[in-house]
Amino acid sequence: MIVIDEQNIIIRNYIAYLEFLNQKLSKFFESQKPYIFCKKGCGQCCKHSQFPYSAIEFRYLLSGALTLDNKTQKKIELNIKNILEKKKKSRAKKFLYDCPFLIDNVCSVYNYRGVICRTFGLMTSTENQKIKAPFCAFKGLNYSNVLNLRKKNISVRKFKKLNTTSEPLGFNVSYKYLTCTDYEEAFNIKFGESKPLIEWFL
Repeated sequence: MIVIDEQNIIIRNYIAYLEFLNQKLSKFFESQKPYIFCKKGCGQCCKHSQFPYSAIEFRYLLSGALTLDNKTQKKIELNIKNILEKKKKSRAKKFLYDCPFLIDNVCSVYNYRGVICRTFGLMTSTENQKIKAPFCAFKGLNYSNVLNLRKKNISVRKFKKLNTTSEPLGFNVSYKYLTCTDYEEAFNIKFGESKPLIEWFL
């Protein structure tokens, strides 16, 4: 008798989706090379945020955490405990925190990270056709070399000064779009409920 493990099939399909997404994002990041200043050890994208994660993303993330050594797992567990304690005391409507999987400013589960983590750093095009720069642009990082900080838009003067043919562009890489039903149907997956990463540990 052949037993089909449905959960493993779903994860396998999700991995296929991630491979597709990575290929798509690689092209975007490559085309924006003159404006991207991401480097290992920066960690700005992993701090002071909420990090939306769907059920399948969270499950895959945990599978990555289980491959880590005991010392690193203990650090992550302590980070989670400390964040949850701060959340209990917080009265903020939108509780912000550093990702518990960030160890020494490096993602400990990089290959298993969620969709929001993979897209961060690019400019996004919104539903009303406006372009939104990543928040790190205002910290002297991605797109800061072409951004008008006061008007929060692309400076033509700064762009011309760079003398590059690659235009600063926004892409449809919003979390809502990349986890929509179209992708679920195309890859035969279900993202499931989505909520801030830390809330999955409550």
